[in-house]
Amino acid sequence: MINSRNLIYTNILDLTCNKGLDYAIDLAKESGVAAVGVEKTGHSGMLSYYVKRAAENGLVAIAMCQSDPMVVPYGGSENYFGTNPIAFAAPTDLEKPVVFDMATTVQAWGKILDARSKGKAIPDTWAVDQNGDPTTDPNEVAGLLPIAGPKGYGLMMMVDVIAGSLLGLPFGKHVSSMYEDLTQKRNLGQFYILLDPARFTDPAAFKHRVGEMVAELHAIKPASGFKSVRLPGEGCQIRYQKAMEDGIEVATEIYDYLRSDTVHLDMYDGKGAFA
Repeated sequence: MINSRNLIYTNILDLTCNKGLDYAIDLAKESGVAAVGVEKTGHSGMLSYYVKRAAENGLVAIAMCQSDPMVVPYGGSENYFGTNPIAFAAPTDLEKPVVFDMATTVQAWGKILDARSKGKAIPDTWAVDQNGDPTTDPNEVAGLLPIAGPKGYGLMMMVDVIAGSLLGLPFGKHVSSMYEDLTQKRNLGQFYILLDPARFTDPAAFKHRVGEMVAELHAIKPASGFKSVRLPGEGCQIRYQKAMEDGIEVATEIYDYLRSDTVHLDMYDGKGAFA
């Protein structure tokens, strides 16, 4: 297990989470299987980054981490778990590995902030207000909803147990918020599970089978209203490539905030501007 010591600077934190991943990659290649926890982290960025690195080293990878308690449990009206994301990647004999990264909620909190900054409504299936009722107003959101009701609820519970309780860290509603008090340490957990295909089958044949799966899915006739059948997570990869070529659109409110003296002089008394 790697201790991140609650380092708050993203570049240092990424180094810590990368150190944990490097150790997991070496361990998986040596032993066939690796299970590595990184304790007391902050926001580590996209989990897909880490599993993709593992897949590029010929390994199958699963990663998960805790997040702020901002999700109502299925049938409940008060927040308990976080969006607790899960990511998966596998090598292929194609140009890119298969990569999938998801929150266990219908949408991530960042989508709510994005809608707020752009003044747009959200679908009533994304979140609830302070009374636990569905809302389309991003400014009224008090809690997010788990994907597929009890199924997403179960997944976020699993992530919290593995990436939190198993590492001796705070769990559920006891996890600190990234937005409410910026002076408070996060104490989050991140967990990697890596498998070496060579310990189970011929690695070249494995990559070919995964590549075949990709090709067969792409060859399926799309349903009405769709242009093609994509892999889970493929839309994100397409948007990433577009952003690399055309740049990233930033909402005016966020652009002005990042250019203001406020963000650099910390005038929020330790509170997040977009909480």
